[in-house]
Amino acid sequence: MNLALLSNPYDEQGFRTCSVTGLNVHRSAERPTKLFVLSAVLSMVLGGIAALFVALTRWEAVGVLSAPAFYKWLSIHAWSLLIFWMVFMEIGILYVGGPMVLGRRLPVPHLAKAGWGLMVGSAGLILYSIWISTPPNYQPLLTSYAPLKSHPLFYVGAILFILGTIVAALPFFVAIWQEKSTHPHKTLPLVTFGAFMTSIIALESLIGGLITYVPTFFWRIGWVEHIDAAWYRQMYWTIGHGTQQINLVAMITIWYFMTYVAGGAEVVSEKVSRTAFILYVFFINMGAAHHLLSDPAVSSQWRMWNCSYATYGAVLASLIHAFALPAGLEVGRRKKGLGDGWFGWLKSAPWSDPGFSATAFSIILFGFLGGTTGVLMGQMQLNTLRHNTLAVPGHFHGTVAVGTTLAFMGFLFYGIKLLFRRDWIAKGLARAQPFFYAGAMSIAVMAMMSVGIVYGLPRRHPSTTSIPGTDFSFAAASPLLAAMGIMAILAILAGAAFVIVAVGSLLFGEELSPADMLPNYSTLPETDQPTHAISMRGTAALTGFFLLVLGALYGLDWMWLAHLWEFGL
Repeated sequence: MNLALLSNPYDEQGFRTCSVTGLNVHRSAERPTKLFVLSAVLSMVLGGIAALFVALTRWEAVGVLSAPAFYKWLSIHAWSLLIFWMVFMEIGILYVGGPMVLGRRLPVPHLAKAGWGLMVGSAGLILYSIWISTPPNYQPLLTSYAPLKSHPLFYVGAILFILGTIVAALPFFVAIWQEKSTHPHKTLPLVTFGAFMTSIIALESLIGGLITYVPTFFWRIGWVEHIDAAWYRQMYWTIGHGTQQINLVAMITIWYFMTYVAGGAEVVSEKVSRTAFILYVFFINMGAAHHLLSDPAVSSQWRMWNCSYATYGAVLASLIHAFALPAGLEVGRRKKGLGDGWFGWLKSAPWSDPGFSATAFSIILFGFLGGTTGVLMGQMQLNTLRHNTLAVPGHFHGTVAVGTTLAFMGFLFYGIKLLFRRDWIAKGLARAQPFFYAGAMSIAVMAMMSVGIVYGLPRRHPSTTSIPGTDFSFAAASPLLAAMGIMAILAILAGAAFVIVAVGSLLFGEELSPADMLPNYSTLPETDQPTHAISMRGTAALTGFFLLVLGALYGLDWMWLAHLWEFGL
């Protein structure tokens, strides 16, 4: 082992070549990426602790929290995992997809540091405001709906966090501008292109957040006499749902990167995949209207246009990626002789590699749990079946807690080796963790959806078997709620296992040389056949099965809705 290479792998200009990806990585991009990734993991830890309290309260047989304490921990859980864990990771992804993939220095690195400092400080301010809030300051949860007033510091923190995120993203935009100025006729790599589309959606959402929170803050401190609640709801969801669309596009960008690095995939058609990313830019944020499908303040025409027509552009984009990603994996592995028959390419995949298994589970489970339910919730009639029930958190746990989080976990498993150049500790635990987390979280999500759809159990309520002051009871849902509570606890333990492996590897993992890095699929011999000549029958079968499941769920929802109408009569 070359000890000199271990201690200083950089050349005189500060670049090093990754032996797995072939990327020329400059230390100016590497250092802030590590900073944002570590901040994301710490946010995940805090959100996981809060998740434990929430789960043990929603499982009313345990019921550890009073109502005020429940809303406090629910707010901490939502902001730590839905916002901080995601956004810190996404800034790191921009730095990887931009300067690292392009082989550039990180421009204006002081802006990266300033943005990070502002984000960390404002995140702390938001959490502090949640912790000290007592009536008449209401807990913000995720939405902080007017006319309920949250603590003034909460609005200050939200505004500063948005500004910090914009500042932290600026070096990425400068890197893209430099690349196109230097090579005006050169196409951006697909991963960079996906990161760029992510940043455009993010900028739109963040500007919407400023338009929402700045006047609301002025109203909260008395500078503005009145704020229209309907206006607030409509503006809020430009960032409230927009942040989740950022998660979606960043996740898909990671899928393309990880299936290539960890699975030997190819891109079947860059033009088609790029078109899908562009469709997201135009249509994905219109899906935010599904939060307002039962809102009387907006017209039926507005609701139907946004969710029953415009959203189909985003659905088409998702269906393109749903075929392109497994097809790329199938073609790439078949060309390298890694599997024959219908599914040999999948059976021979490196399932013992936590980076690959986490990515694969992310793709599969996002599609079946998050993607299908998102399409169904976007239907104006079907939305009445799920609106404000526990099925709504079930949906976004399927998208974010399962899909995006698993993708980010897989990315970080590789980041430990490729960025930090440390070997995993507890390799058996690292290999088992994606299976453990994916299984437990998926069952918890399905239980949440079931009690919401079948029993109409409301969301955002500490009591799950009854509504205080009424004779309305959900006792029949107790077995599903018990399953939800148990599986949520197991998923939290699996998340803790990830943190143990990640942090332990950074602190105690053996330092790696290039020769000790992960397998490099680009060194394997390939056939000379063009991509379109390689069989994709396995992908065709899998995506056909997915469409059958989507159709079956669509029919089931209409059946349940028909029973709901009968009950209403």
